[in-house]
Amino acid sequence: MSPPGEEPVFVARNLTKVYPMGEVEVHALRGVDFDLYPREFVVLLGPSGSGKSTLLNILGGLDVPTSGSVVYRDHNLTTANEAALTEYRRDHVGFVFQFYNLIPSLTARENVALVTEIVDDPMTPAEALGLVGLTGRLDHFPAQLSGGEQQRVAIARAIAKRPDVLLCDEPTGALDITTGVVVLEAIARVNRELGTSTVVITHNAAIAGMADRVVRLADGRVASVDRNATRISARELSW
Repeated sequence: MSPPGEEPVFVARNLTKVYPMGEVEVHALRGVDFDLYPREFVVLLGPSGSGKSTLLNILGGLDVPTSGSVVYRDHNLTTANEAALTEYRRDHVGFVFQFYNLIPSLTARENVALVTEIVDDPMTPAEALGLVGLTGRLDHFPAQLSGGEQQRVAIARAIAKRPDVLLCDEPTGALDITTGVVVLEAIARVNRELGTSTVVITHNAAIAGMADRVVRLADGRVASVDRNATRISARELSW
């Protein structure tokens, strides 16, 4: 959790996102304000269609808002060109999605190495995989790994470049409860040990207990913001 008075990593103000769908306009975001602080763990909660993924994609430089502003430290993502957004994504952000997007013909170590080869100060693949509890699986191919292990390889790949921010979109959505807890433990460990500001999207309200702050979205708007006095571990969650 960020100490009082610390400058936020992200400042997003009055974000709107409108997608034209034929003759209809879909309003994915309707005036959203969002801040994220150093070392903070935020859970974005809400049903499908509430705007969670759209907000995450804008924060991550994968999409741009229709209106409003997003500033990451001294980078104005709203006015950045595609080259600047690509550099921002490469240097500052790690992404974890519901589906693992591993390359089947590469081992766990080689999947992580894809990222470590393009940044300045990476961890070794072995370090990153060790952080998520996969030291014994370095040379296994995705087909030899369980779903939870594949997701942890995806987390290792995301964190190996030492990103300032880790953005996770339904990282346990394809997993059973037991496996999901292991994956959430890995994400919490990254947040705790590396100090990585972390945002986790989920529709599972139980996960909210792990967060410093819980932001609920509904119909493209921020419905509520709650701060947890104490965070609980993934193993203490009641699903």
